[in-house]
Amino acid sequence: MTEPRSSTPRKVLGRLSLPERTFVADALRTETVGGVLLLAAAVAALLWANIPPLHDSYESVSHFHFGPAALGLDLSVAHWAADGLLAIFFFVAGIELKRELVAGDLRDPRAAALPVIAALCGMAVPALVYTLTNVTGGGSLAGWAVPTATDIAFALAVLAVIGTSLPSALRAFLLTLAVVDDLFAILIIAVFFTADLNFAALGGAVAGLVVFWLLLRRGVRGWYVYVPLALVVWALMYNSGVHATVAGVAMGLMLRCHRREGEDHSPGEHIEHLVRPLSAGLAVPLFALFSAGVSISGGALADVFTEPETLGVVLGLVVGKVLGIFGGTWLAARFTRASLSDDLAWPDVFAVASLAGIGFTVSLLIGELAFEGDQAMTEEVKAAVLIGSLIAATLATVLLKIRNAKYRRLWETEERDEDLSGVPDVYEEDDPDYHLRLAALYERKAAEHRRIAQEKAAARHGLAEVPGGAGDDRDGPA
Repeated sequence: MTEPRSSTPRKVLGRLSLPERTFVADALRTETVGGVLLLAAAVAALLWANIPPLHDSYESVSHFHFGPAALGLDLSVAHWAADGLLAIFFFVAGIELKRELVAGDLRDPRAAALPVIAALCGMAVPALVYTLTNVTGGGSLAGWAVPTATDIAFALAVLAVIGTSLPSALRAFLLTLAVVDDLFAILIIAVFFTADLNFAALGGAVAGLVVFWLLLRRGVRGWYVYVPLALVVWALMYNSGVHATVAGVAMGLMLRCHRREGEDHSPGEHIEHLVRPLSAGLAVPLFALFSAGVSISGGALADVFTEPETLGVVLGLVVGKVLGIFGGTWLAARFTRASLSDDLAWPDVFAVASLAGIGFTVSLLIGELAFEGDQAMTEEVKAAVLIGSLIAATLATVLLKIRNAKYRRLWETEERDEDLSGVPDVYEEDDPDYHLRLAALYERKAAEHRRIAQEKAAARHGLAEVPGGAGDDRDGPA
């Protein structure tokens, strides 16, 4: 039965439903751990590439080739990380998107409008900032897509490091933004960074995806069926000229993410639970290890702010992302029935928008694709991504710290469970049983306090009756 639609104005960044809150908490917990690993891998890459005795070994390992050449897969370690391991990351992104479309906020067009508009503006404005910077400065327009991506794992790692107790609605907004962002990033990669097509390989990849879909629909189970098939589809997609990560997101979108009667978890949720740690804990950190190792020097840092291509990337991430996401959210609230949650203010949206300027993983990938063949410019753009992400993270840290006391109060309200039911009280306020449990709890506490009061009174009365005790008139004042 279709649920009746409410005519009540929708609250932007309002409290999540309990199932959505639980899902978001679980997803963010894994992403945060992965983000810390990603941060550690990026730092390790920078040290490995910039310590003189270690620099040559970093280059040797990154450019070491292996794989079956007959299948067109004799790739470098860095290439395997970008095209192979990131396919796992985009597979998880595909499952997240499918879940949001069928069971999350994006299933309701009214609820989906806000994050979709914010994400689109958050991609369009950075691209526009980059383009204007390079048209004015006479630079290359090839990197227009570099500052359009948001790295959710890195953004959440920043939150974990600074210890901000963000309310679940703001965290969910950031997560949903990143899911939509990932979808459009994949579309950008597929449309704008596809080499000459090999139609035979592309046809084989499409056929493999059809087989994958049919097996899912027939309920066939077993990793030994799907993993080999996924590897074949990935290899064919790679050889077709379309970026191989597209195969990952396509397979993720095919999984069923709605629960049937008697199911605790849908197949998509189950597989995501299994694969997400592999993505966040191995695939993305290894990609960062072999992509973030750029040579940093005083001259190279200065060049980032003088070359139009690199300056465009930095401005796109730091300025474009904030203006795009904040402006898109404001427009959605201004011209729809939505209004901002009473618990939050527009500076909160601005702070989260600045956090979205951390565009690490996908930005590095797009930078490699945009300037393929120009190693010097690729390295400079990577440095610009790192610097832009660092500036965005610093700005977000300052803004979030200013509002941290407010966030902590909201978070404590969301987490309070006075009746000890395991469900936060804010979700039970309309349940009569909740108030009965709370009344019984208070009655037990009141009875305990009455007992303690009686014991104290009896002890004081007994002390007063003892000759020579405190309060005896013969001893004078006590």
